[in-house]
This record gives sequence, structure tokens and C-alpha cells, in this order.
Amino acid sequence: MKPCVAVTRRLPEVVETELAQDFDVRLNSPDITFEPSRLAALLYEADGILCTVTDRFDGSMLSAGSLRTKILANFGVGYDNIETEAARAAGLVVTNTPDVLTEDTADLAVALMLAVARRVGEGERMVRSGEWHGWGPTQLLGTRVHGKTLGIVGLGRIGHAVARRAAVGFHMRILCHTRHPPDRETLDSLGAEYCADLDDLLARSDFVSVHTPATPETRHLIDSRRFATMRQSAFLINTARGDIVDERALIEALSTRQISGAGLDVYEQEPSIARGLLELDNVVLLPHLGSATVQSRVAMGRRATENLRAFFAGRPPPDLIT
Repeated sequence: MKPCVAVTRRLPEVVETELAQDFDVRLNSPDITFEPSRLAALLYEADGILCTVTDRFDGSMLSAGSLRTKILANFGVGYDNIETEAARAAGLVVTNTPDVLTEDTADLAVALMLAVARRVGEGERMVRSGEWHGWGPTQLLGTRVHGKTLGIVGLGRIGHAVARRAAVGFHMRILCHTRHPPDRETLDSLGAEYCADLDDLLARSDFVSVHTPATPETRHLIDSRRFATMRQSAFLINTARGDIVDERALIEALSTRQISGAGLDVYEQEPSIARGLLELDNVVLLPHLGSATVQSRVAMGRRATENLRAFFAGRPPPDLIT
């Protein structure tokens, strides 16, 4: 008898087909975001759950006892949607899908940097609204990206990939701040400088790109005090997690031109977007597209599937978190 696996959102068809070869798959055909009560019920209905970053499994769900579910295979590299200590205490295995989304997420971070610096969103809105009446020498003047200083907050896989693109493609100077100082070989390969003090990095950067994981320690890491240390000409890019940046402080910094602009792919209360952000022209807003390519999403699904296969075959899953 095949293990029962619940899939909380629709995945690329090829992934769903491959899952069905090894598991009794329960799909979310309407592709709606499950309410907490439905997620809690799944823990008693399925042997495994292939969940996504929008599915919150908290301690109250996971500590209820007598759960049928034995593995949460998270579709994504981040797993802050799961209280891992509670999962561990309940005897649940948690896995993620690292590596396969690195390059595409890094591409999007660079795209946001270019879009906000060159006022791409404003220009696109101008054309669509019929307000563009021809070229002008002072129209929508933006900021040059080439040769500027990029501060990377969190030099993991994605942060490193962004730094590589910026250094090689745009001849940018790279500053980085991360919990564990990078080795000399890593820094030399990027021509990067390590900043032990985050405030130092913020004060010296023309662009700041956030790539640190979401943890209790990084919640509101970039707050009003930190915005005050940034250059007035600086831009903030966030493709990591929304609550790393204090959104109220960001809106204030953008509204008062304390910083020049921001490019965001993540938000504190997804999918709800603060009205203050929606009303600003100097911010580019995307709907959490970081890994949204066919190639990444198929690879993520296959990685999650392999973690499930390994677990139910009695092998250690390749991407074990707990």
C-alpha cells in the first residue's frame, strides 16, 4: 500500500505525475491556500505532507498528539513556516529544497535592483496610462548601477550568487555581513569585503540586498534605526523574508526620502500588502516570484519528492532539517 501524501498546493504537472508513481497523492485541486484548521486536519489524514512556505505549522498543531503525519517535505529552501522544535518533539521529520532555486532567485534580486534604480516600474506605468508623450532629456532620470557598492546581508547560496552577478556583470564593489565570517577564498573570489558591523555596511552601500534567513534574531533586523544609517541615495532590495525588514519603518524611510527606493518580493503579512507601499512610486513590488521559473519549480518539486521517497524507504532524506 502506497503512503498517503497530501500536497497543499498545485505543483507543475510533471511533479504531480511523478509523485503519483510512488504515493497515494491527495491534491489541492482548487489550488487555494488552506486555512490553519485544514492544515491541522491533514496531520491526521496523511502519512506525509508536501507543504509550501505559505502553510504555517505551529506548535499547537504539532503538539496535539497521535499524528498520522511523519514527514513535512517543505517546498522551498526557507522553512520558517514550520516550528521545527515542535516538529522534532512530535517526532516529525522536516526537509527543504536547497540549491535548486539559487540562480533564479539571485536573478530576481538583480532584476529588482535594476528596476528600482532605473525607474522601470514608473516608466511602464507611464506608457500604459497614456501619459508618455515622447522622449525628454530629463524624463525619469534614474541611478547608474555599474560600479556602485552593493551590501549583501547574508552571504549564503543566494547572497553569494547575487554578489557574483554584481561583481562580474556590473563591476560593483561588494560588502557583506553574515553571521559567520566568510573564508578568505570566498571573499577573494568576489573581491568582497566583510563587515563585522551591519551598520558599517549600511552606511557605505549604494544598494543593500537582504538574503539572511528569517529567525527570531533577524526579525526587523532592518528597522528605523538602521534606515537612519543608510545613505539618502541608497536602495533596499529584499527577496528573503518580509519580516526581516520593519515594514512601517521602510514606508516612513521611503515616504520621507530617507532612502531613495526599494525593490520587494516579500512582505510582512503576505499576501496582504501595506497600503503605504502601494501608494509609493519609489518602490517596485513583486508577488513573491523569487523561484518562479518552470525550471526551479520542477526541480523543487522533484527535490521534495526525493526527500519523501527516501524517508518512506527508510533512508535519511537528502535535505534533512529535523
